[in-house]
Amino acid sequence: MNKNGLIVIAVILGLLALLAGWWGFGQSKSNKALTQQNDELTTQMGDLEDLKTALAGEVDSLQRAYDALAEENQSLQGSLTEAQSQLASKDAAIRSAKKQAAAQSNNLKAEIQELLAAKADLESSISVLQSENDSLRQVTGMLEQDLSAAREENTALANLNRTMQDEVRRLTLSNFKATAFQVELERKSSKATAKSSRARRIRVTFDLANVPPEYQGTRTLYLVVTDEKGTPIRSENTTQAQVVVNNQRVDIIAQKAQDVNITESQRLSFTHDLEEKLRSGFYRVAVYTDIGLLGAANFRLQ
Repeated sequence: MNKNGLIVIAVILGLLALLAGWWGFGQSKSNKALTQQNDELTTQMGDLEDLKTALAGEVDSLQRAYDALAEENQSLQGSLTEAQSQLASKDAAIRSAKKQAAAQSNNLKAEIQELLAAKADLESSISVLQSENDSLRQVTGMLEQDLSAAREENTALANLNRTMQDEVRRLTLSNFKATAFQVELERKSSKATAKSSRARRIRVTFDLANVPPEYQGTRTLYLVVTDEKGTPIRSENTTQAQVVVNNQRVDIIAQKAQDVNITESQRLSFTHDLEEKLRSGFYRVAVYTDIGLLGAANFRLQ
């Protein structure tokens, strides 16, 4: 080997020695740093282990708290569901109660309106009845007066009839006189009436029975109608005649004269149409023949 080669080798070896020293120094320094870092990491790991243990305890506590809260939440969820169900039932009950209350309120309002209307009707009816009662009291008073007057008139008419019947018995022939002597006032329709404003016809009926032969045959019968003063009622076709009454000749004014064939027994009828309305009061109807009075009766028009 030449000298240059040895020099090169020596230089290389020197460089390698320098590099080995530098590397060893670096490694020593690096080991120290790593050892320090390892110690620090070990310390940190211990701290982290302690922190881990503490955190694990906290996690366990939190888990237990979570479990308790979850159980409470589940219970509360059930209670909430039940409460919601009860609330829904109560809401439905409230709505139903409101509807019923509204319906009852409407019914009550309708009933109140009906009661108010009935009250008004009753008050009106009471007022009408009070007025009618007042009128009826007045009418009753008038009717009582009219009844009293009618009783007096009936008494007077009865007395007049008794007097007239006594007079008839005195003035008629005992064996030639009318029986069942009746007087009726009729309307235009032939219905009976006692109203002076409606009377349009006088109808007189009577019986002649057991007439002796000497009184039988054709005779003129006279219908005489007078008022309570003895004045003949008005008629256009009156007949003046003279008859024998109680052996005395008497002048009469007859509203109607009629020739009748008198037999032993018969029922006779006279009708006279009134030419004007009669006033209210008492009237007398008499039927005569030329030889006397056959019968008579009184009537009263209201």
